[in-house]
Amino acid sequence: MLSAALVAGLAFQMAQNPSPMTEQARSHDRIVQKASNSRRAGRALTIGHPGPASPVILHFHGDAWLPEQSVAAAFAHATVIAIHLGTGSGVCQDAFNPPEAFQSLLAEANAGSANRPVILSAFSAGYGAVRAILGHSYSRIDSVLLLDGLHTDYAGKDIDPAGMDVFPRFARDASISRKRMLLTHSEVFPGTFSSTTETTDWLLDQLKLRRLPVLRWGPGGMQQLSEARRGRLRILGFAGNSAPDHVDLHAGQGLGCQGKVEMSC
Repeated sequence: MLSAALVAGLAFQMAQNPSPMTEQARSHDRIVQKASNSRRAGRALTIGHPGPASPVILHFHGDAWLPEQSVAAAFAHATVIAIHLGTGSGVCQDAFNPPEAFQSLLAEANAGSANRPVILSAFSAGYGAVRAILGHSYSRIDSVLLLDGLHTDYAGKDIDPAGMDVFPRFARDASISRKRMLLTHSEVFPGTFSSTTETTDWLLDQLKLRRLPVLRWGPGGMQQLSEARRGRLRILGFAGNSAPDHVDLHAGQGLGCQGKVEMSC
């Protein structure tokens, strides 16, 4: 008979194990990098001839060419800056906790003194930067796009609401069409912190909004399983609990047509 201490120890170890799941049935298509005719100045890529109503897209986490190429396919006139700071949401959040870091990006995009629409986009851990910017520059942000990237710690067996602080407000404003917000999530279960399924479930509960089951093909061979929509808020759930499924939501969907339909201002 196992002692209580041993059972508790085994349970703790099991909670830390990463998912062993692999999935080989789908192709996990990837976008191919293409040559760009857009103009670059430092990190800022200028697409077409942006005017006062042309969006500025700030994307966090991942290779720069993918969001740049996706934005160019979605917008005729825009400015995009893609930033990759390394591993972990804390790195992204710490870098943009100072408001000056965000203002510097706007100046780089030639939008420091202009009132151009600003779209914050993030994949995975990049949500930390979005969280930081919303914390001090909420009114300046028009749209948020999170690609399998809304996490928080656990508080006991439940998610820790403290880590969700600014996102319910933005989602609520999007649901009444004051802002725009698009969230996508996989079924990946990290184990040591909350999954994007758990956080979007919690968010939907706060808004008293239900998911609707769907079954349709998404970009890059992804399989969409659920959808929730209200106003300008949209939450899309996709199948898959392996690492390639997580990457699908960045490399497969990117910012392309879906981003244009949902996030254009």
